[in-house]
Amino acid sequence: MTRSNAREIAVQLIFSLGFGNLSAQEVLDSQLTTERFAELAEENALYAQFPNEKQQQYIRDLVQGVFSHGPELDDYISRYAVGWSFARIPRMAAAIMRTWAVLAYLPKATVQAAIGGVPLAMGLACGQVVLTVAVVAILVTAPLGALAIDLSFRRLLRRDRG
Repeated sequence: MTRSNAREIAVQLIFSLGFGNLSAQEVLDSQLTTERFAELAEENALYAQFPNEKQQQYIRDLVQGVFSHGPELDDYISRYAVGWSFARIPRMAAAIMRTWAVLAYLPKATVQAAIGGVPLAMGLACGQVVLTVAVVAILVTAPLGALAIDLSFRRLLRRDRG
């Protein structure tokens, strides 16, 4: 399974959170099973391959991130949806926007940038090591995050032609 397929499955699970009163964990426990994938594979080729451990964790992180930060994400989307109230945005479009917002937040190394130099400035012996690790974290996660956003926006934010 590709990462984009895992992301698409996460979007579908996030969309399903908008119906009923199930928590993210309950949705993940009921939908992220080999049996459920086998059922869905008959209708949708996306579910033909069950995700490996790393892909499952990626799906779980996205779904739980959206679930735990839903109101905050909705507020953020509302502020930038000029001329639209959030209630008018279709549920699938909202699920896609929420997922993309979580993707945009995941790769950032702002904490490392903010606190990486503090131990060094305080004169601690470990200061140089902490700063080095923070810089490496930024150098690794920032390009990966930019790549994830670049690869996902076309798929997640495409316009329907029809």
